[in-house]
Amino acid sequence: MREVTIMGCGMTKFARPLPGSLMDIASEASLKAIEDAGAGDRDFDAVYFASMACGEFAHQTAAATALVDELALIPAPTHRIENGPASGASAIRDAFFGIASGMYDLVLVTGAEKMSTVSGAVATDLISTMLHHEAEYLHGATLPSFAAMLTRLYMKRYGLTENQLAAVAVKNHENGSKNPYAQLSHKKCTIEGVKDSIMIADPIRMYHCCPVSDGGASLVICSAEKARELGIKKPLIKIAGLGQATDAHTLQEREDPAVLKSVQLASQQAFKMAGLEPKDIDVAEVHDAFEILEIVESEDAGFFPKGEGGKAAEEGKTALDGELPINPSGGLKSRGHALGATGLAQAVELVWQLRGEAGERQVKDAKNAYALNFGGFGDNSVVTVLRRTD
Repeated sequence: MREVTIMGCGMTKFARPLPGSLMDIASEASLKAIEDAGAGDRDFDAVYFASMACGEFAHQTAAATALVDELALIPAPTHRIENGPASGASAIRDAFFGIASGMYDLVLVTGAEKMSTVSGAVATDLISTMLHHEAEYLHGATLPSFAAMLTRLYMKRYGLTENQLAAVAVKNHENGSKNPYAQLSHKKCTIEGVKDSIMIADPIRMYHCCPVSDGGASLVICSAEKARELGIKKPLIKIAGLGQATDAHTLQEREDPAVLKSVQLASQQAFKMAGLEPKDIDVAEVHDAFEILEIVESEDAGFFPKGEGGKAAEEGKTALDGELPINPSGGLKSRGHALGATGLAQAVELVWQLRGEAGERQVKDAKNAYALNFGGFGDNSVVTVLRRTD
């Protein structure tokens, strides 16, 4: 299997609304990545486009074909990747196998979503269609309601406090204030401010939830041989490990609803492939669509013992200068969550971190990085481990 590296990356600002169409957003991110890679005069072997709901949000189907034409990359083969909110990392995974197998040498992977075309209520409904249709969705279940149930169960079992939960939001808003691409870069918050924010689904409040976002992110991925041929000057980032796993679609059928089994299994696979352990990771981006998820994900990934994730956040262990900085970008909470773009935005942030290009939010001496892109409510998780190769 050939070594696969990231040679370029780029992203748009995340916002609601972000000017332009879905194709404008996807094209901007793609062109930034191509420019960063110095590949503007190259023919790409394939293009992968990630979007969870481009037809529903942007009234744009056959979006991958439209993007290839927009970028003048015809006749590169292309298709859209849809795996719920984990679409972005799934596209990276597919591109990895295309290169590792020897089928392709140079590919573009882009994710984008234009969600501001609908109201918040409609967006919540569209996203909730990921849930089991008969057992959950038809009975009014939504992702915020699931996050609320997980939070309540976790509080009861492990003693998570409101202050510990709020500490995650405070940390991510602080990180986001240092990220010019973040949707909520202008908004810091306090523990009391989080606890006093509007109740969404008890005990989940507004500042425990990510915003609805427009945005795009993109990577140029190639074989190590191709990178050497092109004489890339920037540090190359190796895709060292990949993992993916599923869990029961309905929460009621899971072994333990307080454990994200798909996160555990996908993380174990990725670490094994990379030849690393959780203690070797210097920086992580995890899927905090709700702040309880960052806590539980950090435990099930193996970074903290079960029940200790909230305490770790409260003690500053996951801050930029902590033992394991988590979500230096601000995470979904502050950077924003443009569905199909999120997994790629996580990867772009980690490439910047590993290159030493993250500015005020730079994690010192980062060499190994972990990204978790979370589909549904933990029923399809994708993990990527990146390594700086120089």
